[in-house]
Amino acid sequence: MADGGMPRRRRLGLKRELLLALAPTATVLLVLALVEALSRQRLLFASLASSAFLIYLDPGHIVNTARTLIVSQVGAACVGAAAAVVLGPGYLSAGTAMVLAIVGMIVFDAVHPPAVSTALGFGLKAGDASNLALFFLALATTVVLLGLQKLSLWLVARWQGD
Repeated sequence: MADGGMPRRRRLGLKRELLLALAPTATVLLVLALVEALSRQRLLFASLASSAFLIYLDPGHIVNTARTLIVSQVGAACVGAAAAVVLGPGYLSAGTAMVLAIVGMIVFDAVHPPAVSTALGFGLKAGDASNLALFFLALATTVVLLGLQKLSLWLVARWQGD
């Protein structure tokens, strides 16, 4: 039961919900394979899995626009990496990066909650520059997911209209 005693209903039915979940799942698996092949810094990319799920849940929400996703994740990764370089990897740099990432997301009106984890990950262990480049490649894959989800919703809407 949902709030208010009303039964919960799927937005599209089980089959269509599973079809919509296919693209984010495949994207996360692709990103994990890419990270495994090129780096051992798996935790730096965990926030992208949360981004993929948010995109699946509501690709039309302001939190999931391409601009918001890119500005918040790139900003958080850069702030986290810079904090680790300036302060050394650890809790101080992670906390500083987290605060700066949140302030930056608010100032630039690009709030995407998983980016907070990105700032923490890079602040705790920035690694080398290749990790930042790899993260941007994985982020680009996630942005493609956003486009695929919007296309999928458009196709579902067309099917329902017939």
